[in-house]
Amino acid sequence: MNEDTKVNISWLPQDHIDASSPENISVADSSLIPVLEPELIVNPWDIVLCTSGTLISCENAIVVLIIFHNPSLRAPMFLLIGSLALADLLAGVGLIVNFIFAYLLQSEAAKLVTVGLIAASFCASVCSLLAITVDRYLSLYYALTYNSERTVTFTYIMLIFLWGASTCVGLLPIMGWNCLKDESTCSVIRPLTKNNAAALSVSFLLMFALMLQLYIQICKIVMRHAHQIALQHHFLATSHYVTTRKGVSTLAIILGTFAACWMPFTLYSLIADYTYPSIYTYATLLPATYNSVINPVIYAFRNQEIQKALWLICCGCIPPSVSQRARSPSDV
Repeated sequence: MNEDTKVNISWLPQDHIDASSPENISVADSSLIPVLEPELIVNPWDIVLCTSGTLISCENAIVVLIIFHNPSLRAPMFLLIGSLALADLLAGVGLIVNFIFAYLLQSEAAKLVTVGLIAASFCASVCSLLAITVDRYLSLYYALTYNSERTVTFTYIMLIFLWGASTCVGLLPIMGWNCLKDESTCSVIRPLTKNNAAALSVSFLLMFALMLQLYIQICKIVMRHAHQIALQHHFLATSHYVTTRKGVSTLAIILGTFAACWMPFTLYSLIADYTYPSIYTYATLLPATYNSVINPVIYAFRNQEIQKALWLICCGCIPPSVSQRARSPSDV
């Protein structure tokens, strides 16, 4: 059986393609006959990933265009949201290109480039989420001095660092850190090595722990601000409770969504390798791509300034409900 045939059926569980022993040769051959007809098999999981990539690309392209074409959206917060949207946009393009190359241009070089692009894009996406969390914490903790040149400089430093680190991650497979010469070192995502995947997973867990700690601190600041506003304006205790609960709920949704999307694939990458059935890889990787679908909704389209810009682009006007909405302590 040639190499191309093995690649086409590599997503099947290993026990379906194991023909190493003589008594299994006839069984394996007979079980593969219906699978190999027609000659080019399209994996349904790849179709789903490609569809997800298309949705990710379209959604985040809107955010990138809005921020790029509006000079007023140049504050540190919008730069970080634009970085997140650009990273997710590249991830979506990577999923589409990976699908095209897998079935139309089957080469090791193309595989290295597409896997490197996807790895770098998702790495930049996660790092941008961490940078947004840091920015939100600083905007609340240093509220009086947040809008200063120092904040802008710090934001550019974060962007340079996160994109530089992500680019290095994407270049690793291309520069030789891959498992093409030694299949036994492959991770669940070929051609990434097991060590590379483990390092990325541990880095994600550390970033998640840091985000969790920062959001706990943000939660405390939000509750303190809401209490002070309630005292100044003589609000009722129930109003203060509702505002605080809304802010805490928003933070819980943000962090819970991030964990639910990325944690399954992260933990699976730590414990699994290339010998595991690839259906498990697809089942854990697909929710991770959904995080790039949800990010624009949570971080961009909920923002009042981006909503105004979107309304101006779509219909040339801003509804009163959007232009007159006041920002509350729960809008974190």
